[in-house]
Amino acid sequence: MTTFSRTLSRVVGVAAASALALGLAACSGGASGPATPDYKSTYKAPAAVAYAPLTGVALAEGATVGPALSVKICNVFHCEPQDGLNQADVVFEEIVEGGITRYVGVWNSNVPVSVGPVRSLRPMDADIAAPFGGIIAYSGYGAQETRDLAVDTGLVNVTENDPAMYRNDYNVAPYNLMLHAQEVIAANPGLAAPAQQWAYAGSLATSTAVLDGSPATSVQSIFSNSSDNTWTYDGAGRYLRTQWEGPDLDLTGAQLSAANIVIMRVNVDEFVGVPRTRMVDSGELFVLSGGKVVHGTWSKAATAAPIVFKGDNGVTIRLAPGNTWIEMVPLESYVSGGTVNIAG
Repeated sequence: MTTFSRTLSRVVGVAAASALALGLAACSGGASGPATPDYKSTYKAPAAVAYAPLTGVALAEGATVGPALSVKICNVFHCEPQDGLNQADVVFEEIVEGGITRYVGVWNSNVPVSVGPVRSLRPMDADIAAPFGGIIAYSGYGAQETRDLAVDTGLVNVTENDPAMYRNDYNVAPYNLMLHAQEVIAANPGLAAPAQQWAYAGSLATSTAVLDGSPATSVQSIFSNSSDNTWTYDGAGRYLRTQWEGPDLDLTGAQLSAANIVIMRVNVDEFVGVPRTRMVDSGELFVLSGGKVVHGTWSKAATAAPIVFKGDNGVTIRLAPGNTWIEMVPLESYVSGGTVNIAG
């Protein structure tokens, strides 16, 4: 055997011996490396975030949403100061006879103890309240045909004879009728929460008006020679309301404010002798959020259908999270036309 052959045989033998030793160690259960410790994950999936359907604001964990409460609220000097308007998720302002306006306040995510003063029903109120479901409260209704419209919606109708109604001691009658809001909701259990009506952005900065709109530091809505209001941006996400040449204050002394101001230009016709804003219709739209305004159109297909807000590009407008005031300013029709003035 040559020297090379002997050397090769020795190398092969050593390798075989090493392999055998490793194999025996493995078979005998010997550790080939450090042991891996047992691992148990402590991760817990976060709770799903729920949003208030009428404001787009995240609800506190575990919070539940009750039914909507729509209430006719007075808007003349004798009714001031109103109670609860700053807690409403949505407020509609409508023209009624004599050129004055009234409100339909809609409460859901933050229902106060009391709201008011409560006033009488008008023909368009059924179309306004129906999409929200729940309860509609008012004092009187004029013609029976107007009451029938509200009853036909299937909403719970609460009138001035309900135990939840009472008179305050700081306004004169008939401008002092109030509603125990939480009490009337508790008295009607089992009502469903309202469906979401509009699209909401995740933040003020991502709302359609802020992203795509033009500067709008104030907007004046003139309903008639007897009624107008102005909303002025405070630079911090809120529009503040003035009326009758001064701040419009609630019962607590706080100025009425909103995250979104929606201006709907509306046709008004006559129904049983009083003005009726035509809600099942369409028209021009302005939406103000965060100091900016976007132009578009509104439409409503049926009494129970929500109002749809779309920009001039045909895309659904996303409101800023928070409360919304909807000013329904009349065009030249059954009543004298109103005017909208927007300042940049």
